[in-house]
Amino acid sequence: MDSQLLLVLLLLLLGVSGPRGQEPGPGGPSEEPPEEEIPEEDGILVLNQHTLGLALREHPALLVEFYAPWCGHCKALAPEYSKAAALLAAESAQTRLAKVDGPAEPELTKEFAVTEYPTLKFFRDGNRTHSEEYTGPRDAKGIAEWLRRRVGSSATRLEDEESTQALIDAQEVVVIGFFQDLQDEDVATFLALAQDALDMTFGLTDRPQLFQKFGLTKDTVVLFKKFDEGRADFPVDEELGLDQGDLSYFLLTHSLRLVTEYNSETSPKIFAAKILNHLLLFINQTLAPHRELLAGFGEAAPPFRGQVLFVVVDVGADNSHVLQYFGVKAEGAPTLRFINMETTKKYTPADGGPLTADSVTAFCHAVLGGKIKPYLLSQEVPPDWDQRPVKTLVGKNFEQVAFDETKNVFIKFYAPWCTHCKEMAPAWEELAEKYKDHEDIVIAELDATANELEAFTVHGFPTLKYFPAGPGRKVIEYNSARDLETFSKFLDNGGELPAEEPTEESSAPSPETPANSTSEPKEEL
Repeated sequence: MDSQLLLVLLLLLLGVSGPRGQEPGPGGPSEEPPEEEIPEEDGILVLNQHTLGLALREHPALLVEFYAPWCGHCKALAPEYSKAAALLAAESAQTRLAKVDGPAEPELTKEFAVTEYPTLKFFRDGNRTHSEEYTGPRDAKGIAEWLRRRVGSSATRLEDEESTQALIDAQEVVVIGFFQDLQDEDVATFLALAQDALDMTFGLTDRPQLFQKFGLTKDTVVLFKKFDEGRADFPVDEELGLDQGDLSYFLLTHSLRLVTEYNSETSPKIFAAKILNHLLLFINQTLAPHRELLAGFGEAAPPFRGQVLFVVVDVGADNSHVLQYFGVKAEGAPTLRFINMETTKKYTPADGGPLTADSVTAFCHAVLGGKIKPYLLSQEVPPDWDQRPVKTLVGKNFEQVAFDETKNVFIKFYAPWCTHCKEMAPAWEELAEKYKDHEDIVIAELDATANELEAFTVHGFPTLKYFPAGPGRKVIEYNSARDLETFSKFLDNGGELPAEEPTEESSAPSPETPANSTSEPKEEL
């Protein structure tokens, strides 16, 4: 009986499931179509409107670059972006890098308010509506580290003296937060700052024996460094708590050497230091008498920490752009220059005496006290400056030409290296040729990298300004299309475009910024 029952059960089972490998009948269950597979290029996920959601579901930490195929800055970023993906893949990190062709995916660019390329956004835990704008470095190591500090902890938890000393010994600059309660909101402030301070290594501890070892009795952030005084302490205010802005300024100030040599590695940090006053010593490092001046220069630096940044520029190295900016010639070294980065005003010592700690100190006090006037760069006036249709202006003849009350003067302020300036040069020449017989109109140009003006500062290239005839030193900024027709309408209409002619912003690219600008390059849509 039992064997018959078993046979019946087996037959029923076969009847329900069918023979192995048989496709289900018309009324049977059907499999759901597989989700679209996401293609990759050089380790980068290539996303579109249909696959972004899948990528967000599959990857809890996702950095997405919105790019345009024609974008030069995107092309420059591409190899570093791929290297960053490889670095993270080698660590078996959960973070993935992806990219979206912005012009080909207008719905996505609209959804994420992309207005310029490249734009990078970081998505966490599949959250599509609250992405974080990427503001980190554009090199592979920097991109990878920025992501590590967001996915993991931005500071190493330290439990004993051995691990603490090992961390301090491993890097040139190490920042350790000593907090008695790791649940305190000051700790969250500390960790948030550590996420973006990628050029420093951070540690964190609440161990009493470590407080004792480093002579601390209350919450303190300590910066350890292998130069200058070796250590700088930032005590946490017991009433106000830890202010992220104050701590950031402290770390930037004390992580720099008292005297910093200018080069490609240190220049980003020099410009990011938020110290507005810089004192530069120009020397030739190959000459022993010049190197001997470094001792006195460094001796003068400590009292000015946080107020004046002391910088050494080697005239024998690849620093010609710095020398040009300050109007210094290599044979003029050793010499000092002082600059305020906010006003861009430059100062030079009134006398040519010896460079000693005392003379350096006196020069700083004189500039800060307003006892020395700034100097302005100017080339010499060319003998034939007014012989061509486009007149050549320099600092020394700018005032008399631009503010001549009998002339309408249209001036192009350019940089020799500026791409946009080169592109518009033919139109400017044509304009000058067209109006060369108009006695009341002057078309001119001025190299703003070699000449400085007291009237205003030129921040981008090309900058076009119109100086109408008459009293009052009036200046009109020109921001329209850079072609002969539009230029002509502007001049014929007395320094403004006719009302029916709207400004065509798309045909007037944004001015290029100087080479020492610290803003990230992007191209507008």
